Amino acid sequence: MENQPKIVVIIPAVNEEGSIGKVVSELPQDVVSDIIVCNNGSTDDTENVAKAAGAIVVNEPKPGYGWACLKGMEYTAQMEVKPDIIVFIDGDYSDYPAELPNVVAPILENDIDLVIGSRALGAKEKGSMTVPQRFGNWLATRLMRLFYRVRYTDLGPFRAIKYDKLLALKMADKTYGWTIEMQLKAAKQKMSHAEVPVNYKKRIGESKVSGTIKGTIMAGYKIIFAIFKYRF
Repeated sequence: MENQPKIVVIIPAVNEEGSIGKVVSELPQDVVSDIIVCNNGSTDDTENVAKAAGAIVVNEPKPGYGWACLKGMEYTAQMEVKPDIIVFIDGDYSDYPAELPNVVAPILENDIDLVIGSRALGAKEKGSMTVPQRFGNWLATRLMRLFYRVRYTDLGPFRAIKYDKLLALKMADKTYGWTIEMQLKAAKQKMSHAEVPVNYKKRIGESKVSGTIKGTIMAGYKIIFAIFKYRF
């Protein structure tokens, strides 16, 4: 369609050879223009599996969720025709890629700037989120309400944002604080936001964050630090 917005998907991925092909192939091809897999130092066959599924692969050897996402943004900056909307989704197949139209709908229909796919509002498979993850989301969203006067139920990785608004945020976090940074900076800049329910299932493979004690502690620290950093 001539007036269809250009939607680009960015997928950070580390050792996701068992899942990345499913994520890429299940994204609605009639809606998405380009799928960029940001290979973040994988030691398995993630890169080749992603390419075989039809994705563009960019490599970022520096470890960190934010590093991977920034590499994807770097690629979009070089596109001749820039995106209208960027969608972020994890490469572990814990989200349902086919739900992408629901995530972008508030932008297309109501001109919302940022949309978070909320796992808290959707159906979660038993065991798909750990107790620390649930508590972290609960605490972070309540602190955001207290200090920023914005209402969220989740820091979910499945999200969509207008491309120009994403650039305006000047994203900088290189590791665990990427998702919370986006929501906090959007609040500071008075961007409009919405949440839509997304369903969630057990990921394929082991989590690099919630699957380890170190990852859980570091993610929690980064989230709490960011809330106070951008507020004060």
